[in-house]
Amino acid sequence: MPLDHTARGVFPIAPTPFDTDGRIDFASIERLTAFYREIGSDGMTVLGVLGEAPKLDGVEALDVARCFIRAAGALPVIVGVSAPGFAAMRGLALASMEAGAAGVMIAPPNTLRTDDQIASYYRGAADAIGPGVPWVIQDYPLNFSVVMSPGVIRRIVDENGSCVMLKHEDWPGLEKISALRAAEQVGTGRPISILCGNGGLFLDFETERGADGAMTGYAFPDMLVDLVSLQSDGRRDDAHDLFDAHLPLLRYEQQPGVGLAVRKYVMARRGLIASDTQRNPAARLTPTARAEIDYLLARLSTRDARAGC
Repeated sequence: MPLDHTARGVFPIAPTPFDTDGRIDFASIERLTAFYREIGSDGMTVLGVLGEAPKLDGVEALDVARCFIRAAGALPVIVGVSAPGFAAMRGLALASMEAGAAGVMIAPPNTLRTDDQIASYYRGAADAIGPGVPWVIQDYPLNFSVVMSPGVIRRIVDENGSCVMLKHEDWPGLEKISALRAAEQVGTGRPISILCGNGGLFLDFETERGADGAMTGYAFPDMLVDLVSLQSDGRRDDAHDLFDAHLPLLRYEQQPGVGLAVRKYVMARRGLIASDTQRNPAARLTPTARAEIDYLLARLSTRDARAGC
């Protein structure tokens, strides 16, 4: 089914698995996707920042997207199609939708500065991929250096009927969620789904502010599924207790530059992917860093058995 504004829950951002020679590991894609389905994910997102999309050529990107979509079955898949030009964006978006994607995600180029520039860019992107392709705004100023106020986000949504979701990844960003939801409540903007990133580092309160769930790449997406479920059931203290147990590893994973290496290392330890290999250029974990992660996992395993990998 095409993505729409009612989407909620957890859409893990999938890494792109590589073998030790740097080739795409399609067997690990299938294993990882099966895991996402087993833990009760509501969807998944591929070819995002965590997916090392800029390190893939055009053919590889589409091959990865198609493999994830086939393995996902009925699970909705969002494909990151951000590109320097609209022609490449359109090609990947349309090919992904033809393969069965539920929608696409578009990040802003880092050259945008004013609200008018941002709104104009997204109008052009929406025109390029066509009105039949549902899409997600990726709001990640710490990575893309583009600051979107609640007002410009509402403007983008109102000007583009095919925009159905915000991937909220501002930091700090709790007040932005509140402002967006307040605008909807007074009827000044049509509703959209809001899923949050930043590794889940603020998800405990983001859900309380009105976010619909998470779209991020923490190495324990099953914890994120549980947290969102607990919050939905009104079990606030249980949700925060679970979140607090994972917070040291969440924090460690959020280190700029090395975060992907941490995530892939943990996911490989969990048996979700065969190797923690990244394509170059890439940050590498030192033996000391690996020992620190192992220590955090051992401590976490006393409160969450899933960390005993």
